[in-house]
Order: sequence, then structure tokens, then C-alpha cells
Amino acid sequence: MADKLLTIQGMTCASCAKAVERATRKLNGVSEANVNFATEKLNINFDEAKVSVEDIQAAVEKAGYKALTDDVHKTMKIEGMTCASCARTIERVTRKLEGVTEASVNLATEKLTISYKPSKVKVLDIKKAIENAGYKAIEEATTIDEDQERKVNEIKSLWHRFIFSAIFTVPLLYIAMGHVAGLPLPDLINPMMNAPAFAIVQLLLVSPVILLGRKFYSTGFKALFKRSPNMDSLIAVGTSAAILYGIFATLQITAGNHSYATDLYFETAGVILTLITLGKYFEAVSKGKSSEAIKKLMGLSPKTAIVVRNGKEIEITLEEVEVGDVIIVKPGEKMPVDGEVVEGTTSVDESMLTGESIPVEKNVGAKIIGASINKNGTIKYKATKVGKDTVLAQIIKLVEDAQGSKAPIAKLADVISGYFVPIVMAIAALSGLVWFFIGGESSVFALTIFISVLVIACPCALGLATPTAIMVGTGKGAENGVLIKSGVALETAHQVKTIVFDKTGTITEGKPKVTDVIVTNGITQDELLQLAASAEKGSEHPLGEAIVKGAEEKALEFKKLDFFKAIPGQGIQVRINGKEILLGNRKLMVESKISLESLEVMSDKLAGEGKTPMYIAMDNTLAGIIAVADTVKENSKRAIEKLHEMGIEVAMITGDNKRTAQAIAKQVGIDRILAEVLPQDKANEVKKLQEEGKKVAMVGDGINDAPALAQADIGIAIGSGTDVAMESADIVLMRSDLMDVPTAIQLSKSTIRNIKENLFWAFGYNILGIPVAMGILYIFGGPLLNPMIAGAAMSFSSVSVLLNALRLKRFKPIR
Repeated sequence: MADKLLTIQGMTCASCAKAVERATRKLNGVSEANVNFATEKLNINFDEAKVSVEDIQAAVEKAGYKALTDDVHKTMKIEGMTCASCARTIERVTRKLEGVTEASVNLATEKLTISYKPSKVKVLDIKKAIENAGYKAIEEATTIDEDQERKVNEIKSLWHRFIFSAIFTVPLLYIAMGHVAGLPLPDLINPMMNAPAFAIVQLLLVSPVILLGRKFYSTGFKALFKRSPNMDSLIAVGTSAAILYGIFATLQITAGNHSYATDLYFETAGVILTLITLGKYFEAVSKGKSSEAIKKLMGLSPKTAIVVRNGKEIEITLEEVEVGDVIIVKPGEKMPVDGEVVEGTTSVDESMLTGESIPVEKNVGAKIIGASINKNGTIKYKATKVGKDTVLAQIIKLVEDAQGSKAPIAKLADVISGYFVPIVMAIAALSGLVWFFIGGESSVFALTIFISVLVIACPCALGLATPTAIMVGTGKGAENGVLIKSGVALETAHQVKTIVFDKTGTITEGKPKVTDVIVTNGITQDELLQLAASAEKGSEHPLGEAIVKGAEEKALEFKKLDFFKAIPGQGIQVRINGKEILLGNRKLMVESKISLESLEVMSDKLAGEGKTPMYIAMDNTLAGIIAVADTVKENSKRAIEKLHEMGIEVAMITGDNKRTAQAIAKQVGIDRILAEVLPQDKANEVKKLQEEGKKVAMVGDGINDAPALAQADIGIAIGSGTDVAMESADIVLMRSDLMDVPTAIQLSKSTIRNIKENLFWAFGYNILGIPVAMGILYIFGGPLLNPMIAGAAMSFSSVSVLLNALRLKRFKPIR
């Protein structure tokens, strides 16, 4: 099965999105298809053996829209061409390359315009193919983000359409309605003196507005004939009815029936088209703002890299960097791709990816994350991941996937929007007919009702309510190092009542440290630590490593061993400078008949604090205890306090004994302890909590906790965004900071609250607006809704929903 993200062009409302989903889901081999109206993206899962991308594009086109792939488009300058034959040669050799979808050479400008899939072919391969054909390709300095450029052009186009429409609509409105308000009109076009000219001038003024808004008609009627009516269908039918009636009235006037001069509807059609175009402009601008998180992430990477090839330093584009390339990065520059340091030392600012403000020291062998900033030293590092494999690219894909996914709450809007437009058209027609036949009103009155209902009911706001909030919410999370992988995860997180934390590496550092050195019989603490560390120098046991590290931190000198023997399950026996030394657990001391009486109380106290006491005996006499413990992370206690404030129960799961678990739990304020649990049983423990009727989140490292993360309603992985963590969890915390757990829950609550507000406004607007447009208030002596006001209100509803979603940008993480 393959996942693909396609850009959909031509959608205008939630009904369009529903039509695209319906058309693609019908294809044999397609298992899931979700359209995000706000991002204009189709997220589709399909079997490549049964259906191709081309089949999907054809189905979308048949439904009346256009699906674009994620191909990269570049322009290259070609040197060495002399005739049209040269141009054809270059087109032929580049089109042969796997992954190249289109190649076109302009001989006059000496430029090659090429479209290709970066996952299948690299810029370097294209250049080599051209060089092998006897020419030279030089990449243009600027690369084009076509999707971004298309959106900018769409915003400009809508603005120009609005301005030109307004130029004709303002005088049209003045001529049609000015005399009603007592405003002066020239005798030439005064309806009382020259009714034919009055009507013809209005027809001439509305014609350019119709021409500028022709997309409403082409899209709307096409969707209507395909039995998938959308917002444009409502606009097209409503304004067409007004225009056709106006033309009929004009013909009556020119035939001498001047009573029709008061019943022209040209200004209604003109104002509706102009106001809706303005609404579309504001909508496009707001949609652009809601996807800023992706733009920021994409803008983090540098455009070029300096690599060492054949002993020379050369500057190449980011797309040309290959795995294994040695890259040179100077102070202040960004790391082009992921890699491993091979020469030099520096400190690196990774805050844009992890949110951690303190620069990280990097030495030979250290991992480099692409897009991080080199602070103070020149380094060379080997590229290990490029293109779509880098951490940044994976983060961008995660955010895009999340923004393209649907939260369960969105399905309500989807179901309604699928039936909404046909029902509205039926209500509009029925209302007009009832007023005409039963209410005894004129045809003009019935037409007013018909147009008002169609225009007021456009479901734009309904389609934008959920996706825009999810876009802003997931984007805000990404900015704060909280990667939410789907709309489902975003919605479920706010319902969590119990959070289970893995102990080692989650609540604690996962790295044992020396916490106490207790001495007896006249030896100093440093001497005891020095002997113990010298004994453990070659050990691979975690506790032994902790003792060695403790001695290194104090810069203690290691002594040479004369003898070494490992005693499985107990400890070690060594000889240093003629002294027989035993180092290990209580069992080793008891079997060696060494008295522990002098430090018995201290040993019990240390064990009660969750520490592991390591006994050291010298020449058959107890010399002291070195206590080793896995220390609690700095923010663990604060994070758990915050979760308690939010009314969430906190549990801890660990394979450690109950005594150690209780000691850690006491330090951080854990409610429930699940101790001595084997890794394979963690998922069952989570299941037991779920059987209590609670929504459960599991927080772990995403590797050994994978079954429990999968079992939980929400799996939260902490760490530096490893591949395994990203795959196994619903939410990834880029920083190993537990304060991001309450942040993720709070972000979910804020986003869901925002979605509910948006749906309230969208539904509420239609529930209130449609009855008013039908003339319910008019029956009781109230006002009749003018179609022009309906058009303005419809546009405002969409913009208000978008503006409400953008309020989420003010979200601040809990600290």
C-alpha cells in the first residue's frame, strides 16, 4: 500500500471536498481518501498494483477538479546548443530518466524546464545525463515553490477580480438603487423618463462582473450536472435566476411595459458576485496564514552545501547532496542535512527542531541534525540522511499528514455537507413556489426568496471549521516541539483521564549515577571511589559504568589491576597493589563472610530511597558503600503536578522492584505504581486501565514500550525524534521534557474547543439564516432578507470561522 499527498485545484467548499473523496474512494485499490479543504490536499492510501496515480488524477478530473503531484519543477540554463535538434536531444535524454515526468527546452532562451520526482531522481543525475549528451546544465539561482507561488497568484487574482468587479458594481448599485434613496440620476438613465436606457445600462454594467466571475458558473453548473452540487452551484443558480429575470424584464421594458423597471435584478447578481469574490480573497489570505507552520519548517534548511569531492571544496544545491558526502560547515551556517561529525568540535543550536535553547556540544562521532545552526567551530561531517530521510523532512511530513487527516469530529461536518447543498436547493425552490402559489406574492417576491435562500446557505464555513483549527493546532504544536501525527490523536488527547509513564528514561534520566559514597575504617570517599572505579574500569555493567563515570568526573586516577575475576550475579573480585578487593551486592558479602553490621542501617536507608547499594570490602573487611541510582529528570515533578492540576491521574510502569519504584514515585508525586512489570506485559497493564472505562495515554521512549504505546488510546514518545519513536507513537515530543506532556493535552483541549466554536458559528449561521431568507420573519411583519445582504453575510461567516481558528496562534505552552 502507498500513501500519496496530492494538491487539488478547483475546490470551493466542503461539498467539493466530499465529491473528490467520493470519486477517488470508488476506485478499485483505494482504501482511504481524505481531502483537507483548507490545505487543498488529498491524502490517499492505495494499492499500487491495482490503481496508479494517473488513475486517481483522472478520477479527480472527471469529478470536475484537478489533482497535482508533488513533483519538483526546476529551470536550468543549457550551454552548447546550436539548433532545434540539440533541444530535442536534451528533452529525449532527460525524459528517459526514471522519475522525470516532463522536460521542455526553449532554444531561444536556452533554458530547460523540467519536472521530476526527487524520491526517484536527483539533480546530479539530470545534469550528468545532459553532460553525457554533450551539453552543460547550470541550475538557475532561485528555485520555485510552485504550490506557494500558485497560492500567491490565486490571492492576487482574487484581489484583481474584486477590484474590477467593484469598479462596475458600485455604479450599477448607484443606478439601480440610488433613486430609491433620493440620490440624483441623469435624465438619460432615469427609470421615470427613460426606462429602456435604465435597464440596458445595468445589463451592460453587470456583464463584465459576470465575465469576471465566470468560474462560479463553470464550476457550479458542472458540479450540478454531475449530481454533486457545491457552493458554486448555489451561487450560479441564484445569480443566473436574477440575471435571466433581469434580461426578461429588459425585453418587456423595451417592448413598452415600463412597469418592469422596478423589478430588475442585475444589481443583486453584481453585488453578490463581488462580495463573494471579496470573501474568497479574505478566505485565501487566512488559509495562507493557517499553514505558516509548514512554511517555517520548510524555510529552515539552507539552499546549498559545501562538500569535499576529489579533494576539492565545491558548493552544490541541497538536492545534489548524497549520502556519504563530507560536508564543511563554518560558524553561523546551517547544517544542510543529517550526518555524523568526522572532524572538529563545535556547539550546535538545535532549538528550531527540539525547542532546547542551550547549544549542544558536538565532537567526532556526534550526530548532526539538518537545519540546526553551527555556533562557534568549523566542522566536517559525513551525510547519513538526505532529502526525505532527514529528521526535518520527516517532521514536515508528520505535520503535513496531521493537517491532512480528519478528526472524528470532522465527520459530522462531512456527512452534513454531503447532503446540505441538495437540501438547500430543494428548500429554496419550495420556498419560492410556496410564496408564489400559496402566499399569493408576485414572481419578483418569490424570486427574492429563492435567491436569498441559495446565497445565505453556502457551506463554506462548514468546510473550513475543522481543518483550519487542526492546521493551526498541529502547526503550533510543531513550533513547540510537540508533533501531533493525526487529527484523531489531536482530538483524543483532550479526553485522556490517566497517563502512564514508563520509569527508566522517561521520568528518570535512564543513566545511573553515583549518588552517595559511605566510608568506614579510615578510608576517604575519593580513595574508595578510586578503588571501585579502577576495579570496574573494564566492566560493561551499567552500575559499574556509573562508578567509572563518577571517578572520571572527579578526575581520579585509575589504578592498575593485578588480578580480576567476575562473579556472576554477585559482583567482582580484584587485586590492586596487593590488596584483595570485593565489590558487589549483599549476597557477595554474605557468602564471603564479611560483616555488614556497621553499615546495615545506612544500607537500608539508601535502598528505601530507591538507590542500589554496592558494597566494597578490602582484605575481608567492609570498607564502605557506593550508592548508584537513576536520577529523576529535572521537570518530571513539575509535569506531574501540572497533570494533577488538570485532573489527570498519573501512573508509573516499571520492571524495577516495588521498593525502588515507590521511592521514585514518592519523589515526583505518582498516584499509581505498576512495578515488576516485564516489557511484554506493559500493554496488558495499559489494557487493564482502559477496562476501567478511562482514556489512557502511555508515555515512553517508543522502542521497548512499543506494544504499550500501541495499546494506549494515545501513545506519546519522547526523545530526539528517532524513526522508531515517530512510527510507534501518536504524539512525538522532540525534547525529552515531560513538561511537553501537559502542553500536548492543553493544545488538544484548546484546538477541540476552537473546532466546536467554529462548528457552532457555521451551523448556527445556517440554522438562523435560512429561515430568515425563507421569509419566516416577514410573515410576522418583520423584514425580508435582501439577497445582497445574504451574500455579504455568507462571505463574513467563512472569514469569521477562519479568524477564530487563527486565534489558536496565541496558544502558549504550559511552563
